[in-house]
Amino acid sequence: MTRAKLFPLIAAVPAIAFALAACAGSSDDQSADSAAGEPVVVYSGRSEELIQPLFEKFTEETGVPVEVRYGDTAEMAAQIIEEGDASPADVYYGQDAGALGALDGAGMCAPLADSIANSVPATYRSADGTWTGVTGRARVIAFDSTQLSADQVPRSVFDLTDEQWRGQVAIAPTNGSFQAFVTAMRVAAGEDATREWLLGLVDNDVQLYEKNGLIRDAVDAGEVQLGLINHYYWYEKAAEVGEDAMNVQLAFAEPGDPGALVNVSGACIVRPTDNADGASALMEWLLSESAQQWFVETTFEYPLVAGVEGPDGVPPLSQVQGPDIPLAELEDLPGTLLMLQDVGLT
Repeated sequence: MTRAKLFPLIAAVPAIAFALAACAGSSDDQSADSAAGEPVVVYSGRSEELIQPLFEKFTEETGVPVEVRYGDTAEMAAQIIEEGDASPADVYYGQDAGALGALDGAGMCAPLADSIANSVPATYRSADGTWTGVTGRARVIAFDSTQLSADQVPRSVFDLTDEQWRGQVAIAPTNGSFQAFVTAMRVAAGEDATREWLLGLVDNDVQLYEKNGLIRDAVDAGEVQLGLINHYYWYEKAAEVGEDAMNVQLAFAEPGDPGALVNVSGACIVRPTDNADGASALMEWLLSESAQQWFVETTFEYPLVAGVEGPDGVPPLSQVQGPDIPLAELEDLPGTLLMLQDVGLT
């Protein structure tokens, strides 16, 4: 198979699987009041370039300092589990529900105050009130509008293995969003169907890239006709260069298709934490109107709290219908990593 780019998946898949199966201690319910002067330690799976200005805004508005450790979403979750009770983390902030579910499954997410947990619709948070989505991101099919019209774009990701798309589909198998999408397919369509689909992509000369943004740019440049990305990557580029300057356009998969998955970036308070008050203050602030509006204007993601409008030009979240599965069921990240490895996408 010819590949545009080949990147290693997280090398220590067995170690991560072991870590995600570990157990951790307990803690008391968290207070909603902030601890003045004591830094909130955040383990962030979202990039420093993107998120650091948000944390600076939090400190400016509340006076609560933040110390952040950045890394890959899955790696940061695994690190917290490996550290166990000794972890200095107060808050975990990841880019998909799968890592949050794995962390919660290991007993590392503390119960959230009702004022935090009930801020977000049940669809986008854990059923037991231990983690919550912060923003929504929809999976989409990017296409080159100079080679394809919108009605020529497949309406299901399962059609991407057809011969007509040989060498023309781009994915990012080392990216957390793609991994969560594959996990959703495993839950919605089953293990066998998902493995068959992945093998079909391999046999169809799928093109591999490291990141969503690189896929977007490859489609825009005509390197491939189709690519699987999150919606906001297109809107970020459009804000930078103007919509008229872009060949790449977006199509949404049909309702119920794994390709229309709406995932979340989300957070939890790590248990046990030495700064329950500061952690709760940060969690509440991330779901405030101020922070949600920041996401809309800066990252073009969907806000998840009532009363905040989504980005201009983005279909309402109510119209984007992915597979009917609880996001909490995306917790088996190790299983997805192993499957991707087994089929040769690493």
